Amino acid sequence: MMQCIFLLSDSGEVMLEKQLTGHRVDRSICAWFWEQSIAQGDSFKFLCRVADVLSDYLGGLNEDLIKDNFVIVYELLDEMIDNGFPLTTEPNILREMIAPPNIVSKMLSVVTGTSSNVSNTLPVATASCVPWRKMDPKNTSNEVYVDLVEEMDAIISRDGTLVKCEIYGEVQVNSHLSGLPDLTLSFANASILNDVRFHPCVRLRPWESQQILSFVPPDGQFKLMSYRVKKLKNIPIYVKPQLSSDSGMCRISVLVGIKNDPRKPIDSITVEFQLPPCVLSANLTPNHGTVNILASKVLMFFDHTCSWSIGRLPKDKAPSLSGTLVLAAGLERLPVFPTFQVGFRVMGIALSGLQMDKLDFKNLPSRPYKGFRGLTRAGEYQVRS
Repeated sequence: MMQCIFLLSDSGEVMLEKQLTGHRVDRSICAWFWEQSIAQGDSFKFLCRVADVLSDYLGGLNEDLIKDNFVIVYELLDEMIDNGFPLTTEPNILREMIAPPNIVSKMLSVVTGTSSNVSNTLPVATASCVPWRKMDPKNTSNEVYVDLVEEMDAIISRDGTLVKCEIYGEVQVNSHLSGLPDLTLSFANASILNDVRFHPCVRLRPWESQQILSFVPPDGQFKLMSYRVKKLKNIPIYVKPQLSSDSGMCRISVLVGIKNDPRKPIDSITVEFQLPPCVLSANLTPNHGTVNILASKVLMFFDHTCSWSIGRLPKDKAPSLSGTLVLAAGLERLPVFPTFQVGFRVMGIALSGLQMDKLDFKNLPSRPYKGFRGLTRAGEYQVRS
């Protein structure tokens, strides 16, 4: 049971406070929560669900969006929590109860003076055995798309050894099927999956016995399941930094190339590293792409980050970055070498090796169109120097 919920900005300011029971909780509890109560899994899972719903409604989740849509956020919390207990958390049902924000609704609220977006009627699906789906939806085109979206986390040591590599993935479905369809999705190699989590529509027994996903899908886009694939041995690209420091300077050279060809184009490649505070100036030149020094303020200090945007790897040369860093007076050598953060995207493939086998349908008058896609991008991809 929860007694209160707070939405905080990046600076720690309480943007929204909602007391859920008769016992008022002071705002000072926020600092204690992160230290002590974060281990309570149920509360944390519900907070993640709240964040997902707000992001889906508002098209993102940041301080400005919360303040611009304060009324809708408060109405959503009213419907999602009843006297401290989670109640309605399915986005499709919430959309029928509370209209998502748009320009027309904002203009009407200004003209009429009414700010409520809550429907006067309760959605019929709330009393259904499949509350995540609208009652008897009609779609002009029966189609369903299944996407494997993965993020690769990797740590590469100074000598180029792969210390850790794993993938966090999601099976995302965009369903536009009429009636009450029953779907079955199977994988060719489901045994590689770990830490699986499912949407409430998934029946657990077929997965536990045969590792098959059997479900009645919500109407629209949703996350069917999430998973991890651990102890991977191959990474798509390499980043080789070389740094040497003496006489108040640091010479830097970074080389990027393909390590294991995924047979799909690798694009949106970026390499970033934070400049230590003792660096007074940087003179860096790439043979491909662009380099920018970005300044960001954290509390009372400024951090400077070097961002090298490569894009897609050229066929005629390996991208490289070279230059020098000038250190503060009195320093002979750079005390700490930076860690390089790498970004990339590979369209059309799931680098975990997960393969979808087939997608079957029941309770449909005609055979729908189905499509499959894969996408892998970098998550916490770090190269130490």
